[in-house]
Amino acid sequence: MIGFRKIDINRSDWKIVMGIFLFLFASCKHEIPQPIVTTVPIDNGNGNTLPCDSDSVYFNMQILPFLIANCAQSGCHDAASHEDGVTITSYQTLMNSGIIVPGDPNDGDFMEVITTSDPDDRMPPPPAALLTSQQIQLIQTWIAQGAQNLNCDGGCDTSNVTYNAVIKPIMQNKCQGCHQGTSPGGGVNLSTYLGVQGSAIDGSLLGSVEHASGWSAMPKNTSKLPDCDIAKIRIWVNAGAPNN
Repeated sequence: MIGFRKIDINRSDWKIVMGIFLFLFASCKHEIPQPIVTTVPIDNGNGNTLPCDSDSVYFNMQILPFLIANCAQSGCHDAASHEDGVTITSYQTLMNSGIIVPGDPNDGDFMEVITTSDPDDRMPPPPAALLTSQQIQLIQTWIAQGAQNLNCDGGCDTSNVTYNAVIKPIMQNKCQGCHQGTSPGGGVNLSTYLGVQGSAIDGSLLGSVEHASGWSAMPKNTSKLPDCDIAKIRIWVNAGAPNN
């Protein structure tokens, strides 16, 4: 029969053994991992770009293009005309006009004139078309968020450029302010597929947005469309301007 030999441990030895045991136990404990939280400051307009936040409205990317197309026209709110002292050619000129109260869409004159049904007060004035409900909602959200001049880098996805998903929204937001209705600018109506297709085929669409020599620059009286938009238009035109 195998037995266990009795081991005598005095008090001093016992303290040493317990100390070793507690050290080993402590070294085996596993700390609960804490989640890594990365806080990225939102750009305040100083030129640094960050990934776009789907919940934020970016004025220069999302709002200014259709305001220029619909409002910054000769006789209205371009730099030369500045009707009623309001110029809508940039973030700074719009904010300096005093028609927006950051954080409160219900204050200031801007929301009132783009939503009123009174033809004498509404903007854009007749016979120009009203801003779309989506455009008005975007402006309202932007003002509610503080009417900030945020910048972001949304990347440029040109993997699937179609007329309905890509080209048509560009035309609606950045071109149709001048090129729609019964008397479109330059006789060019970009509110229909056939109108856009015709301009694509004769070369005027791409020549205009690229500000190429021999073509009327579009948009007028302002900088070119973003490079990403121009790249998408070029891809679609070079593909034969399909109705896809």
